[in-house]
Amino acid sequence: MDNYLDFIKMVLPSFLVDYFDLIKSEKHGEVMHLYFEERNTPPKENSFGRLMSKGFHKEITIQDFPLRGHRVFLHVKRRRWLDQDSGHVVERDWNLVAQGTRMTKEFAAFLK
Repeated sequence: MDNYLDFIKMVLPSFLVDYFDLIKSEKHGEVMHLYFEERNTPPKENSFGRLMSKGFHKEITIQDFPLRGHRVFLHVKRRRWLDQDSGHVVERDWNLVAQGTRMTKEFAAFLK
């Protein structure tokens, strides 16, 4: 399976493979829609609190590079967690993720 992951990371943004699950794909003619949900793994920078998943932010849609003549749209749902001790909502810091990946800071800002 790792061989496939390496290949998929070359085709899709690597952070999608690392932090999200592909939950659905749809092909309509020459258009491909890929639906992703952020995994329920709380951010490491907030691992000291008791975090509980509290659902997702509104889905965002990103037009990615075409693949073999097909337009590609990535539908991404980011997760949020509730810190049960403080009552604050916690979400992944995409600027930190961008530092460790090929994701641009502009793309990280879009995910915020």
